[in-house]
Amino acid sequence: MVAPRTWGLTAITMVAFAANSLLCREALRHTAIDPASFTLIRVASGAAILALLVRLRHGAARGGNWGSALALAGYAVAFSFAYLSLSAGTGALLLFGAVQMTMIGRGLMAGERFRPLQTVGLLLAVGGLVVLLLPGVTAPEPVGAGLMVVAGVAWGIYSLRGRRESDALAANAGNFLRGVPLAALACLAVVTVGEPRIDGPGLAYALASGGVASGLGYALWYVAVRGLPATHAATVQLSVPVITALAGAALLGESLSLRLALASLAVLGGIALVVVRRR
Repeated sequence: MVAPRTWGLTAITMVAFAANSLLCREALRHTAIDPASFTLIRVASGAAILALLVRLRHGAARGGNWGSALALAGYAVAFSFAYLSLSAGTGALLLFGAVQMTMIGRGLMAGERFRPLQTVGLLLAVGGLVVLLLPGVTAPEPVGAGLMVVAGVAWGIYSLRGRRESDALAANAGNFLRGVPLAALACLAVVTVGEPRIDGPGLAYALASGGVASGLGYALWYVAVRGLPATHAATVQLSVPVITALAGAALLGESLSLRLALASLAVLGGIALVVVRRR
C-alpha cells in the first residue's frame, strides 16, 4: 500500500509538472526568448537551486550520473521545441502518454502485473491518447507531437533511473549540473541559424520553470517515485495533462476542444482504475 506521504509528494509534483508546460508555452508564445535559450536557462537555474540546497544541507556529496543527465537534457530540449507548435494541454497529454508507455513497459518487463480492472484503466487511458492523435482539424502538429513523444520517453527513463537513487536531492543536483553543457549544445545549434533571443519576461519564465517547477519539483518527485510501483508512477502522471489543460484555459486563454476534453476524461478515468490498490 502506498503511504499517504508519498501521495502528498506526488500531488505537489504533478502541479509542478503542469506549471512547466504553462511557463514554457507562455514564454514561447508571448516573449522573445527562443526555445534553446529557454532550455539552457531552465536547466542552469535548476542546477543552481539544487546545488544551493545541497550545500545548505551541510555540503552533502553530489550524486547523479551522466546517463540520467543525458535523459534530462534530451527531455528538456525536445520539450521546449515541441511547445513552439502545441498548446499547453495537448503537449502535456502527449508528454505524459509517452511517459506512461515507457514506465509501464519497464514495469511489466520487471514482473509487475495488472489486475483486470487496472487493465481496463490502462486501455481507457491509452484510448484517450488515440482519440487526441486521430487525424482531423484539431489534431496536433506532427513535428511538435513527435518531439513531445521523444521528450516523454526521455522523462520516463529519467524517472525510472531515479528509483535507484537513495538521495533524491543530491542525485538531481548532479544530474542538472551535468545537464547544463548538454543543454548548451542546443543553444550552439541555434546560433548557427540565428541569434539567441532573450528578454526580461522570457528570462523570468525560464528561471521560474528551472528553479522552482523543475529543480524543486524533480527533487520531490525522486522522493515520491521510490514509494510507487513503476506502473503507478507512470499512470498517475497522466493527471498532469488535465491540470495543464484546465489551467491553460483559465490562465493562458487556450481553448478546450471537444477532442481534448474527451481525451482528458478518458485519461483521468483510466488513472482512477489503475491506481486502485492491488492485492
